[in-house]
Amino acid sequence: MSCRSLRKEIISSLIAVSEGMIQKARLNVEVYLHNPVGIGEHPDVLAAVQDQLDIIAHEEERIQVLNKHFSEHKHEEWTA
Repeated sequence: MSCRSLRKEIISSLIAVSEGMIQKARLNVEVYLHNPVGIGEHPDVLAAVQDQLDIIAHEEERIQVLNKHFSEHKHEEWTA
């Protein structure tokens, strides 16, 4: 596997992890919105939703950073 291929795989994997975290947090929010009384361990539903929104925001920012600073196009500009 070439360094270029490995670089692409690592970036792709990092984005996939973030996308999975976003999906998980989004589904948690949907559960809270549709059945907040069913979550007995979270008496403060708003705080629980905010925690999930923070996860989404963090992971979206991570994806933006990867795309902005480490995309294939950006890499070509650095080595040109």
